[in-house]
Amino acid sequence: MNLEKKIIFLAVFCALFIFPGCGTSQTGKVYTQGQAQKSLDVYYGTIIELREVTIQGSSSGAGAVVGGVAGGVVGSTIGSGRGRTLATVGGALAGVAAGSAVEKKSGTKAAMEFTIELDNGRMMAVVQEADGHYRVGDRVRLLQGGDGTWRVRQ
Repeated sequence: MNLEKKIIFLAVFCALFIFPGCGTSQTGKVYTQGQAQKSLDVYYGTIIELREVTIQGSSSGAGAVVGGVAGGVVGSTIGSGRGRTLATVGGALAGVAAGSAVEKKSGTKAAMEFTIELDNGRMMAVVQEADGHYRVGDRVRLLQGGDGTWRVRQ
């Protein structure tokens, strides 16, 4: 196996094992292992307002690395001499930009912003991934974790 094929294999291997970790869930129904078996404070309230929002993805740098390697490998197959060097550098830079954009886009999720009036009169807003069919006027249960996170559940 020549060097270029090894680099391509390594880039694909990294993408398969790095990017799946970027898709963590932020719904009210999914808990991490660290959140399981921990006490939660429970509150009840009524949805006053709902808005569709977007949770913006973030970039860990893994997409840029994989994209840069892949772009550099592709660029190195173009031309010869100084032209090959420029194509390799250009391919790597384009790969960095593309890989970073793909990683960020893959983490972007549709979400809901809930404005809720708790039974004690307190008003609060919670944002989480869209994971149910909520309507204004619905009674909901809010769960507050020890780490300060809140979840809206029906």
